[in-house]
Amino acid sequence: MKKITYNLIIIALLCIFGCNKKENNNQPQKENMENIQVSDYGVTAKGDSIKKYTLTNKNGMKVEVINLGGIITSLTAPDKNGKYEDVVLGFTKPEDYFNGNPYYFGALIGRYGNRIANAKFTLEGKTYDIDKNDGPNSLHGGKEGFHTKFWNIETVKDTKFPTLKLTYTSEDGEEGYPGKLTTTVLYTLTDDNALEISYEATTDKATVVNLTQHSYFNLSGNFTKTITDHELQINADKFLPVNETLIPTGEEKAVKGSPFDFTVSKPIGKDINSDDEQLKKGKGYDHNWILNGSGMRSIAKVYHPESGRVMEVLTDEPGVQFYSGNFLDGKFDTKTGGKNEFRTGFCLETQHFPDSPNQPSFPSTELKPGQKYQTKTIYKFSVKK
Repeated sequence: MKKITYNLIIIALLCIFGCNKKENNNQPQKENMENIQVSDYGVTAKGDSIKKYTLTNKNGMKVEVINLGGIITSLTAPDKNGKYEDVVLGFTKPEDYFNGNPYYFGALIGRYGNRIANAKFTLEGKTYDIDKNDGPNSLHGGKEGFHTKFWNIETVKDTKFPTLKLTYTSEDGEEGYPGKLTTTVLYTLTDDNALEISYEATTDKATVVNLTQHSYFNLSGNFTKTITDHELQINADKFLPVNETLIPTGEEKAVKGSPFDFTVSKPIGKDINSDDEQLKKGKGYDHNWILNGSGMRSIAKVYHPESGRVMEVLTDEPGVQFYSGNFLDGKFDTKTGGKNEFRTGFCLETQHFPDSPNQPSFPSTELKPGQKYQTKTIYKFSVKK
């Protein structure tokens, strides 16, 4: 009898230990699922249902993403008083995203972020004509680039922080680009208030790839205010001058002594209206900076004195396109009232260089079968009191 009782106790203890172990193993998954909410966002003119995915970290920071264009429609960050406010520009009505998203608000950009001269390039002896949607050039993958596509979104299980996995397959010949390209992007919201964006892509034919994220930021949280009072530092000693259609000339120019010197933090508006040929061509800043260093490193910081918000950008890319919102034209309402006017948002688009397929001296953007395109960028938010 005693032996039977002893065996029963052992079995009970094993059962309790096993059940607890199973429960602990499932805890991260359960927690992450609670930190990702899925809701209906709208229906396109074609009848496609768009979903919104909301990621929340332990601090209450939130990132909202839709499965059209992988678009970030909202991202909140705390100010010096602990108040969380949306700091990315966007539309007030879903249909404005559905109807082409003319400013590329919050979107994933591909196949090729930035411009390709004369909408053509030669690869392995063959010339490819791609979509011409920016004067004589191709911009951000063409009119029907990745920012207009439906991305499959899954919540990633068994991860430390809430993570979305977005996938899209671009067929051979889409927008003129060669090769069937399969792209995967991970959005991860960490508990230190950082949005991590990881990109991967593979192809079945030689092609060119340059992916990026096109969120416009305004750290004031008030989208009627300009971003000229934001203080910016870029870890770059050189930038790429451009021609009249904003294609790099091929020259690598030192920033020292020019309005393009952000090696020491300064207000974006300090030199933006200078009598400078390059600023006139871009109507402000719309240029690629050649980043110092290599591998994952901190490449830029933006500080908004009034709110105390700080955004740090980390990447393993060789370049960043700093764009000061020069083509925002007040045609759409902002999320805080008023209109999206001239220079009310800025972009820091980490990437390879514009027009690289036509400029052999630039870092290559070619991807071949059997290779894997991989890159990562982090936007990390904090406060300075």
